[in-house]
Amino acid sequence: MKKLLIVLTLIVGVLFSGCGSAKRIEVAQKQLPSWYENPPRTTSSELYAIGEGKTKREAIDNALTLLASTLSVSISSSFNAKTVIKEGRVNSSNATYINQTQSDVKKIRITNYELLNAVQLGFKRFAVLVKANKKELFNGLKNEIDQEFAMIEQSEKNLKNENALKKFSFYKKSINKTKNIPNSLIVMKALNAHFNAKGYLEQLNQLQTKYDYFLAHITFSINAATDAKGFTKSIAKGLSSKKFNLKNKKNNMHFIVEIKANINKAEAYGFSIARSDITFTTKDAKNVIVATNVVHIDGQSSQGYKIAVQNISKKLDALISKEGIGTVLGLNI
Repeated sequence: MKKLLIVLTLIVGVLFSGCGSAKRIEVAQKQLPSWYENPPRTTSSELYAIGEGKTKREAIDNALTLLASTLSVSISSSFNAKTVIKEGRVNSSNATYINQTQSDVKKIRITNYELLNAVQLGFKRFAVLVKANKKELFNGLKNEIDQEFAMIEQSEKNLKNENALKKFSFYKKSINKTKNIPNSLIVMKALNAHFNAKGYLEQLNQLQTKYDYFLAHITFSINAATDAKGFTKSIAKGLSSKKFNLKNKKNNMHFIVEIKANINKAEAYGFSIARSDITFTTKDAKNVIVATNVVHIDGQSSQGYKIAVQNISKKLDALISKEGIGTVLGLNI
């Protein structure tokens, strides 16, 4: 027993003496690259920007966002505008990153750029330096806009024999596709002081004018079968919310929404249930079907079948509010 005690004492002593002589391992702090501390300044022909992010890709995206923001252009993105570094060094333990500025702006795609440098600052933290040639950036944006308008022009030629709703939908989509072009034009003007955006603005204005024309002249009327009369108000409200006129006209811009309903009565656990299949058919002035859709809605009530049917109308209102009148009718409006 005494021998065992002596051996244990010797082992403990050796362990403590080893701990006392062990050297502390210190990780050298990482020196920031010179391009990070003193980034190149934008010149008359080149743009430079530094970006940071959790990944290299995110850092590049943020650099491109900042690159465009230096031209006083809004781009849709949230990015870290400033990083606070403790003691002028960066590693995974002593770097504190704070999101000082977030910018919500419209997105402009920048594809003409060069990645000059990239470095990992610390754990899940990257920094990059990007450069863009002003002339190449200008030409890239111009080519994208020219291609977009060329595709719209070609598609517009194929609309000649389509109904008014198809044309309305086309101009709505075209306006949505070109919504960022005004911001691109601002960038292009900043890149090239001699650039004149008048022609492009006129094309945008023409799309808006044609959209407004069809919206002002397209009319709807609603015909409902006896069992579907209670759903007329819901459809009328949905169409009005899209600023369509509800009038009974006879021209090539008038459309008729027909509503039919198949409602079955059921009982369950003391509730009256009304199970419905509601069919919506939209026809043009020539009685040609342009869209059809069926929705299945169950109404229920503890106060009888009549109230259960009224509950269908409330659920139809909620469906239109959530999905949109276009989805309910099967129309792209």
